[in-house]
Amino acid sequence: MDALVAAVTVFVLAVFIGFEIITKVPPTLHTPLMSGSNAISGITLIGAVISTRVDNPKLATILGVAAVAFAMINVVGGYLVTHRMLGMFKGKR
Repeated sequence: MDALVAAVTVFVLAVFIGFEIITKVPPTLHTPLMSGSNAISGITLIGAVISTRVDNPKLATILGVAAVAFAMINVVGGYLVTHRMLGMFKGKR
């Protein structure tokens, strides 16, 4: 039970700190920050794929598959947004 309380506490603190950091980012730094978060999501994706092993409990495998799906949505969406934002800086032809 203590491990669950500790895990929930860390999660809640991470949500609050993440929100505070993201809301303070100026628009000029948004594209580099998005690229960095895509790299972090790629690492998350690797961890999620590893957690989908067959020898894990069924709940862990289900959560791993959900993590793979959400990480892929984040990676693909992040790259699409980054590509679109970088396209705004290109000169008109």
